[in-house]
Amino acid sequence: MPHYTGPLLVRDAAEALLAARDRGDEAWQGSLDLGVSQGEARLHADDWMWKGERYPYPDKLKDRTLYYWDEDAFSPISRYAGSLIKLVPSEWGVPTFEIDGIKMLPTSRESPLDDARRKVALVEPRGKVVLDTCGGLGYFAACCLQAGAARILSFEKNADVLWLRTLNPWSPDPDAPDSGGRLQLAHADVSQAITTLPDTSVDAMLHDPPRFGIAGELYSQAFYDQLARVLRKGGRLFHYTGSPNKLTSGRDVPREVARRLEKAGFKAQLALDGVLASRR
Repeated sequence: MPHYTGPLLVRDAAEALLAARDRGDEAWQGSLDLGVSQGEARLHADDWMWKGERYPYPDKLKDRTLYYWDEDAFSPISRYAGSLIKLVPSEWGVPTFEIDGIKMLPTSRESPLDDARRKVALVEPRGKVVLDTCGGLGYFAACCLQAGAARILSFEKNADVLWLRTLNPWSPDPDAPDSGGRLQLAHADVSQAITTLPDTSVDAMLHDPPRFGIAGELYSQAFYDQLARVLRKGGRLFHYTGSPNKLTSGRDVPREVARRLEKAGFKAQLALDGVLASRR
């Protein structure tokens, strides 16, 4: 799907546009792509112009919501198909997303892109073929591209997440020139797709699954055995687990994951908010 190139509005930006118009300003300077770039909107009494296109002033917008132009109006970037999925702005510019109100990426301490960058650095992707098991908004893939990965094989099961990616200017576009054909993004369930990958065909892995209660198959011994099969000897894996409270959950998920990875043929240790492992 092609990436959206029109303006993205949050409440603060919409209010700034209206305030500039009401002051009698002819133009407003700012970002309408979540801080990726800066530009100028030309202001008129009933509409405004951005990159050669005219848009109406939006009605009152909700907080913690991103809006895009759907050819008729500014609509929230959200969908409901069994669960509500929504792209959510952050103070860092780079958005996160929510499924049924549950935040999928951390934003309290740093940008989710910076968080991804620290984790990607652990697997040292330069010049390597990287498996990105659960692509999400693509921040792992974006950091791998920036770090000089030779190729990234990325899988995403949720079609609505792939739709969010087309509207998020921070999500890497596999077809963009700066991707250089290195990012291969597939709409597929990695728990099944991994069985089609050849033995020892990747050099590094990034595994950021949904929480255990939603996607238990991605924490299973059978899946970890498949990860071990396709990773070359000495290759590194970072597995995000988060830090669930074992006092309330009754489980120590990071240590459970580490034990299963050891059984699959990895040497594993706790790192950041997950497990770092290397193929023995």
